[in-house]
Amino acid sequence: MPPKSLPWTKSPLIVNAPMGGFAGPELAIAVTKAGGLGQIGAVTDMQALDHGLSKVAQELDRIDGLLPIGVGFLPFVTDMDQAIPVLEKHRPAVVWLFAASEFEHYATLATRVRRALPTTQIWIQVGSVAAALQVAETAKPDVLCVQGSDAGGHGFQKGAGIISLLPEVVDALAAHGHDIDVVAAGGIADGRGVAAALSLGARRGVVVGTRFLAAEETQVHPAYQKAVLASQDGGQSTIRSKLFDNLRGPNIWPVAYDGRSLISESFDDHERGTEMEEIRRKHQAALQQTNGGFGESGRKGYAAIWAGTAVGLVTKVQPAKKIVEGLQAEAKEVLLKASARL
Repeated sequence: MPPKSLPWTKSPLIVNAPMGGFAGPELAIAVTKAGGLGQIGAVTDMQALDHGLSKVAQELDRIDGLLPIGVGFLPFVTDMDQAIPVLEKHRPAVVWLFAASEFEHYATLATRVRRALPTTQIWIQVGSVAAALQVAETAKPDVLCVQGSDAGGHGFQKGAGIISLLPEVVDALAAHGHDIDVVAAGGIADGRGVAAALSLGARRGVVVGTRFLAAEETQVHPAYQKAVLASQDGGQSTIRSKLFDNLRGPNIWPVAYDGRSLISESFDDHERGTEMEEIRRKHQAALQQTNGGFGESGRKGYAAIWAGTAVGLVTKVQPAKKIVEGLQAEAKEVLLKASARL
């Protein structure tokens, strides 16, 4: 069943990842209306977040005084002094935290959010057993998102897929007396993945990113989306690397993180030994192209295209409602068929 105090949601819970620059109010509204937890990805522009949450407030009724969506922040770049007043104004049901400069910072952040929004849930994303235990002990979140290394975009540089990471985290939390809801992320793009995550210990549901890159409501460049739809064999067509965070300038992400992207011309140049300044020059030039540097007609682009290893399962553009409902229905069918075979 979904986490407590998200009464509009249906089981299994489907959450759109708060992908900064992609997950805007339109996607959040559509996912929530479908019975999932819709989320907006906020980065540094709190004026844009304020505007986006105002849109949500026009479309969705408050439940128990809260907007029925989540807002995701990157604490290493988000100015929480600017973010907190926006959150107090709109009161979302969930505040999602990922990528603090130091794990110790989550406790301070959680305290600040709870003081401002005592009825809002705090969700924190982690990618290791040690991080899960530390965050559970110090920040005491309502929900932990356990992200495996198959995930697209940013995550722990050193990691494991959810098939081993998730059950180990669940066991470790129980052994240390932490009663915290867990959701899973990383490599989940269809109902089979949802069913697998539930079986592995994600009793509350899953977080989906790459699949929602093909949602009609997602804010994504057409060439980016086309490249995602054309990609197959995600373990071969994507790769984790810090290179992608160096394309626009020196990498500002905390040292524990890297990102998974489709393999690009910039990565190929890097592998060939091209100097970083030359790669950045070519990247900047690529951004000026009509395709945004994302490539076209089956040719690789120069810009990063964040996507997970499940990208080969993403084959068509759909409304977010159909994605959410399809994931839920297929997961239930898969679990019933599996049970019947036992």
